[in-house]
Amino acid sequence: MRWVPLLLKTLRLPLLAALTVTVVSGCGFQLRGTSPVPAALQPLAIDCPESLPARFCESVREQLSLGGIELQPIETADYQLKLRNYSKDRRASAITAQASAAEYVLRHSVTLELFTSNQVPLIAATELTSSETYRYDETNVLAKQREEEELQQQLGDQLAQQVIFRLVPITQERIDAALKAHSANEKPSESP
Repeated sequence: MRWVPLLLKTLRLPLLAALTVTVVSGCGFQLRGTSPVPAALQPLAIDCPESLPARFCESVREQLSLGGIELQPIETADYQLKLRNYSKDRRASAITAQASAAEYVLRHSVTLELFTSNQVPLIAATELTSSETYRYDETNVLAKQREEEELQQQLGDQLAQQVIFRLVPITQERIDAALKAHSANEKPSESP
């Protein structure tokens, strides 16, 4: 019986580590930089036209690639992610006593759609938005311009993350259900 305390002491750290891993994975924790996009969406093509910011398109591609999603040209992919209508907006949200802007709101938006290679919609056109507010100081114009540029980049990255998270619920079961519903709607109705 003297070996029981020694055994418990020896196994304490591995048991604690196993318990920690179980709890952390059970709560949905995921390492930063990994994609939560299901493997059911492979191979995937991204239709991100040149009219959209290149940094935004690259961020979406990079996040998908880091998550192990195989990206292919539109002609050979089973699924197509279409990104359209990227817009940026900057509006004054607070005014000083001298009638100049004291605070601005930056807003970026993009429209996302997801189709199968047969053009069956899996996600209808959905607008995603991201916004940030920053204070403007007329006495420190250069620093505030740099801050705005950094916020603009962050908003694009946040929007790319939103695109990724919109793909998360698309499992094989949902794809099969959408294909079944689409084929049921395509069948001609029989008249008596």
